[in-house]
Amino acid sequence: MKTIQTTTLPNGLRIITDHVPSMHSVALGIWAGVGTRHENLAHNGVAHMVEHMLFKGTKERNALRIAEELENVGGSMNAYTGREVTSYHVHLLAEDTRLGLDVMCDMYLNSTLPEDEIEREREVILQEIGMCNDTPDDLVFDVFSETAYPEQALGAPILGRAHNIEAMNQDHLRGYIDRFYTPANTVVSAAGAVDHNAFVAQAEEAFADKAVSKACTYEAAAYKGGETRLNKDLEQSHFILGFQGLGRHEDDYYAAQALSTVLGSGMSSRLFQEVREKRGLVYSIFSYHSGYQDNGTFGIYAGTGPEKLNEIIPIVCDEVLKVGSDVNEEELARAKSQLKAGLLMGRESMMTRADQQAKCLLFRNKVFDLESLTGAIEKIDRAAIARVAEKIFSTKPTFAALGPLENLEAFEQIQERLAA
Repeated sequence: MKTIQTTTLPNGLRIITDHVPSMHSVALGIWAGVGTRHENLAHNGVAHMVEHMLFKGTKERNALRIAEELENVGGSMNAYTGREVTSYHVHLLAEDTRLGLDVMCDMYLNSTLPEDEIEREREVILQEIGMCNDTPDDLVFDVFSETAYPEQALGAPILGRAHNIEAMNQDHLRGYIDRFYTPANTVVSAAGAVDHNAFVAQAEEAFADKAVSKACTYEAAAYKGGETRLNKDLEQSHFILGFQGLGRHEDDYYAAQALSTVLGSGMSSRLFQEVREKRGLVYSIFSYHSGYQDNGTFGIYAGTGPEKLNEIIPIVCDEVLKVGSDVNEEELARAKSQLKAGLLMGRESMMTRADQQAKCLLFRNKVFDLESLTGAIEKIDRAAIARVAEKIFSTKPTFAALGPLENLEAFEQIQERLAA
């Protein structure tokens, strides 16, 4: 018997299950292959507001009943909005799989978007935006994205802008759902003690009246780079130095992940050792690589005392310049082990499994193949690291900073350091 099974319905809906017989539970949900980058900028925040509103009532259930039905059987539900995906999911005992899928499908397909709930949730989201604005190590990532991808939905904040949320109405929400929450853009996924045939039959019944649809389109990403500085009265200064990264379909995608691991992932990474352990300049410093369908970003985040800015920036630039040419075999082996361990240990979580396989279908139109992925990681060599570092770090940098910035050198000087 195959562990992972897929079924595509005539209307384009894809259903995938990962049967793990040793489990007592099932993680299941519905993943829409749409997110912030599919928005009209004038309605930035609609994807996230729709996510909130789907919990607020259907033709058969009000918001309280949605929560009670799942929590009465010990289930826990949640959702998230990303730049290219939105997920609604629940984790519950295997015997309650049918109930869980029924509630998720009801929310996804039959939400009524009550006007009074829209008004209440509007205030909740405005509070969420306010919290982000008061959390500089979150806000700097929004500032960075907008600087890297200006005047386009890919760079817009996922939470939306306050003035857009204040103007959002039922027509905006319904229009977004009708346009994007279609079978071709949807994957229903489950992992755990799940029976594929029974799961498919229930999903097929729920989506029976949904017609064939086309996959959604989006504006091609246009990385620009540049800088944004926001002077704020804070105890620390926060910055992200970044570059154009690789899309998830590019051949060197996993080499870019390994490059980030060597440079700034974990306590053994170069940045952590050089900036924190040897010099004590920061509490937190790390690098990351985010791949999208057609583009990506590579970033280095740090938070430090304002008086340390002029000391830390040259060190970070120096580490960026060195990393492509002198990664040793020990570092490479450690990076590959960390990447493989992350994949393998993630498989111990049923929710991670359901999420991985749904996004693999949405983004790659492939079944999640652990052996293939670990094989691709194992093939990374020092030449690949050098190649991808040259490609990434030769792009125009993006620099975002907020906090007390009097001691921060000019963007042109940072560019000169990186061109050395």
